[in-house]
Amino acid sequence: MLSDLEVSNLITKTIQDVIGKSPVILHEPKFVGNEWVYLKECLDTGFVSSVGKFVDRFEFELASYTKSKYAIAVVNGTSALHIALILSGVKPGDEVLIPSLSFVATANAVTYCGAIPHFVESESVHLGLDALKIRDYLKSISEKKSGQLVNRNTGRVIRAIVPMHTFGHPVQLDELLKLAKDFSLILVEDAAESLGSYYDGKHTGTFGLFGTLSFNGNKTITTGGGGAILTQDESLAKHAKHITTTAKLAHRWDYVHDEIGYNYRMPNINAALGCAQLENLPMFLESKRKLFSKYKAAFSSLEFVSILEEPKNCSSNYWLQTLCLSDSVESARDSILENTNANGVMTRPCWRLLHSLAPFQNSPKMDLAVAESLEKKLINIPSSSFLINPSNL
Repeated sequence: MLSDLEVSNLITKTIQDVIGKSPVILHEPKFVGNEWVYLKECLDTGFVSSVGKFVDRFEFELASYTKSKYAIAVVNGTSALHIALILSGVKPGDEVLIPSLSFVATANAVTYCGAIPHFVESESVHLGLDALKIRDYLKSISEKKSGQLVNRNTGRVIRAIVPMHTFGHPVQLDELLKLAKDFSLILVEDAAESLGSYYDGKHTGTFGLFGTLSFNGNKTITTGGGGAILTQDESLAKHAKHITTTAKLAHRWDYVHDEIGYNYRMPNINAALGCAQLENLPMFLESKRKLFSKYKAAFSSLEFVSILEEPKNCSSNYWLQTLCLSDSVESARDSILENTNANGVMTRPCWRLLHSLAPFQNSPKMDLAVAESLEKKLINIPSSSFLINPSNL
């Protein structure tokens, strides 16, 4: 039996053998294309804020890449999810089913609507929502009334379900879409981490009524800060564009706003960065896939740890490479985190489960034994796209 120190030393050395250098952070952007050119154009023309050609271009190219009919650029992924939930009909007092194993933005966006996060279970293989367990759970705690799903314990309508593609790995969408249909739930994808990921050949974020993306500085591509709403519905796309631009009616000089709006517009200078990053997205994805292969080979000799791999029917962007410790060494997690970071290799645990955070401790939840087990075992390791370079990067 290895000690925690021995386990942490082995993992630190294995990561260093792959990346060949330290210190190294968890995930950082790479600017190898037209970023300076497009940013300079914004500065030279003065179009740095919400008006300018790069916003329209970024939305068009993002829609083309994902094969979504419409894409609406906004200031971050949280605002994208907020608007998607509003336009999905989520109302104050509703409940929204979300994973407890997720970044806090998923729960925050629900609360911005005046709704209540309802935490549901994840599966252990790819970390997505467990549709079978959720189905059994909903049968036991809910009933249909007037075409709506009602929580018998709280009397509240359960309006929507928000699967999140954890660390870029697609959830099993077929099962979740059937679940949503059977229980009269609206499905909104939190695809913040999965630009460049595909489920059965179709891009994540394009299956539900809405999908949302993030372009934070640590994502596969970045706009500095930014996000996007994806939808296939023209009227919803127009409405999303309208209320994210303060619900202002078009006029040459007058300020007339016809409903509650949000100042969620992506600035042109951020969109310019995004356009340049999108041009190199295929190279970034190729490099991250090569990095996964290197890690997989390196860790194959360590029987007490595995690396998270894409589902068989999917293609993952491998946004964050993720180790999963076996039960026998889960006690070594904190030692591993301490050891790696002390040696210049930035690692981090997965997020604190959302139902354990102070703002959400009174929210409804199902049994979360799998999520609670995963929280003790998952470790993200360095994942930047340039750690293993394809020939043209």
